[in-house]
Formats: sequence, structure tokens, C-alpha cells
Amino acid sequence: MKKLIKYNLLDIVRNRIVLAYTLLLALITLSVFSLEDNAAKGQLTILNLILYIVPLVCIVFSTIYAYNSVEFIEMLLSQPVRRKTIWLSLFCGLSGALSLAFLAGLGVPLIFLDQSRTGILISLAGVFLTVIFVAIALLAAVKTRDKAKGIGVSVLLWMYFALLFDGIVLFVLFQFPDYPLEKTMVGITMLNPVDLARIMILLKMDISALMGYTGAVFREYFGTNAGISVSFLALTLWALLPFYFSLRNFNRKDL
Repeated sequence: MKKLIKYNLLDIVRNRIVLAYTLLLALITLSVFSLEDNAAKGQLTILNLILYIVPLVCIVFSTIYAYNSVEFIEMLLSQPVRRKTIWLSLFCGLSGALSLAFLAGLGVPLIFLDQSRTGILISLAGVFLTVIFVAIALLAAVKTRDKAKGIGVSVLLWMYFALLFDGIVLFVLFQFPDYPLEKTMVGITMLNPVDLARIMILLKMDISALMGYTGAVFREYFGTNAGISVSFLALTLWALLPFYFSLRNFNRKDL
């Protein structure tokens, strides 16, 4: 399995899209902190980049790469290699390469320029979102045979998590204003990794005005440190569960 992971990792790292992604992140990070004297404003700009651009790039690139690797996967299946090994090596290669690209382009420059615990937390959140959306992309790819349809599903999933989810939450709140929905909102927030990452970072930055309703509820029920820990635990589950279901579907799929 180590050879397969190494092959996938090197193949993805050399990809021009990944190299351009790394350079773009580095350029934006350096530009933000060279133009902003206030570190908190720079952190918020980087936070928006992590919450929207990183998941989009990861889910679209991983879906396309998975479809383009079908012939290679079929060739491996003709060899005495377990399906679990093939799928795990693909996941590790994608998540490892994209995480390295993220850390090289944004994580390391951010830690050096910011030099605060918030910068480290932002970098960790970016790595978590990278791994999570790689896992979601593999699940979308294995569930859908048609390449165009699979890419469309991936983009729709990104739109749901990044854009539509908060609108649905607000719609529910406005429809049931007389009901105590605080505990329910905590559970609903767990269903969106993007919201979890945002709340985790804003809890550390302690910017109440930007936390939104779900962030305020998290702070009320868990406090700052406990809220960050709960967010980390939920993000870990978000990384594991989609990959588990994609692996189960891959093991049962007739190629």
C-alpha cells in the first residue's frame, strides 16, 4: 500500500492544477498580510478563503481525479491487490497532496506572518476541510458512474454546505420562532463541516458579532475551549464517515 500511496501522492503533487492552487494560496496570503496592518482583519479574510475556495477546489479536483483514475484502478483490480488497499491509497494520496499544497501555500506562511494560536487553528481547520471534501468527493464519484453527473453532484454538495445550509437554518428559525430550538440548532450545526470550522475559529477569535446564531448557541452551551474541542471531534467524524461509506460502496461496486 505504501507504494500505491507514494505513486498517487507524487502524481498529484506534480499536477499543474495543484501547483497553481498552492501558488494562488501563497499569493493571496502574502497579499492580505502585506496590505492589512490589523492581524484580526487578515485572519477573517483568510477564514473566508478557507471556508469557500478550499472546499470547492478539493471536491472538484478530487472528483475529476477519481474518474480519470478508473482505468488505473481497473488495472490494479486485475492484480492481487485488495480493493480496500486501492481505495485507501487513492484517498491518502489525494488528501495528503492537497493538504501539503494547502499548508505550503497558506498554512506555513500564515503561521510565520501571524505568529498566533489563531493562525495555527486556521491552518488545522483548512487541513480538516481538505480531507473532508476529498472524502465527500470520493463518495460522490463512487456513487455515480457518469463523470459529468458526478462532478455536478460534487458542485451541488459544495453549494449546499457553503451557501445553502445557513439559509435553510434561518428559514427553520423564522418558521418556528416560538419554539426553543437552541439544542436542536447545535445538532443541526454538526451536519455542516464548513459551519463547524467557521464556529471553531470564531470561538478562538472571540468575535461575537460574526458568530451568527449557531455560533452563539455553541458558545452558550459549550464555552470557548469545549466548543473548539467538540468542533474538532465533529470534523474528525466528518472526515471518517464519508470515506467509510465510499469504501463500502467501492467494495460492492461491479467495475
